[in-house]
Amino acid sequence: MAVNDSVNILNSAYLAVEYIDSFLPDNPLQQPFKNAWNYMLDNYTKFQIATWGSLIVHEFSYFLLCVPGFVFQFIPYMQKYKIQQDKPETWEKQWKCFKTLLFNHFCIQLPLICGTYYFTEYFNIPYGWEEMPRWYVLVAQCFGCAVIEDAWHYFLHRLLHHKRIYKYIHKVHHEFVSPFGMQAEYAHPLETLILGAGFFIGIVVFCNHVVLLWAWVICRLMETIDVHSGYDVPLNPLHLVPFYAGARFHDFHHMNFIGNYASTFTWWDRIFGTDSQFIAFKEKEKKQQLMKKKAN
Repeated sequence: MAVNDSVNILNSAYLAVEYIDSFLPDNPLQQPFKNAWNYMLDNYTKFQIATWGSLIVHEFSYFLLCVPGFVFQFIPYMQKYKIQQDKPETWEKQWKCFKTLLFNHFCIQLPLICGTYYFTEYFNIPYGWEEMPRWYVLVAQCFGCAVIEDAWHYFLHRLLHHKRIYKYIHKVHHEFVSPFGMQAEYAHPLETLILGAGFFIGIVVFCNHVVLLWAWVICRLMETIDVHSGYDVPLNPLHLVPFYAGARFHDFHHMNFIGNYASTFTWWDRIFGTDSQFIAFKEKEKKQQLMKKKAN
């Protein structure tokens, strides 16, 4: 009975969103996107689309999303939003990070990306325009992928902090006490494989079109680069996501090393009490701010 009720609720929600979508104005980018997609299908093989298309989406999205945080370090006005203001970025650290990223992206991740075509063939995942899900279905699927990845990340990330394992693998990622956006995928190759596996679980569960692979790549990169940015910028649209952790939450993890293990949401840390030090830290900050106001 409960299952049927849940299905009915989901169906009702889907119909409601579909009804609202029918009143929205036509997307002016839809036709150019359709033309570009069909051109891709007509001129490239599925293997080329799945492999090189996925690589291009990942590399372009990653470094494009890193640009704002990189630029912020040169803008004095933005320094008030930097979380750890006493630890500025250095060229030496950023160059070291960039070189490690290139190794991870092309020597670790690219071989995995080469398996994308065989994955889509095995599960008979379509590439065509007509089979492409609507935008709200993609949004819901990406959210579902994020929930699954977040659970995987919390427990495996917490395990990597175990004193018998930490120094061999996860310590690499914690070289930077004050993180910056490009450092999001700066990690030991084993960590890239262990934590990266969580990315694919949601794909196995939800994927009904190759476009979800790319949409989820962009969403995941947007989140992880944001929480590693080192800047808590106001009016960040990601803060509209329910239970979103954000930059301050994860920045504290890099500063403190203990607690705040989840990647995207706050609920696992709240359930297991691994955010207690973060909560105490925030309370201490509030008291200090109140004392400063009274002194002024």
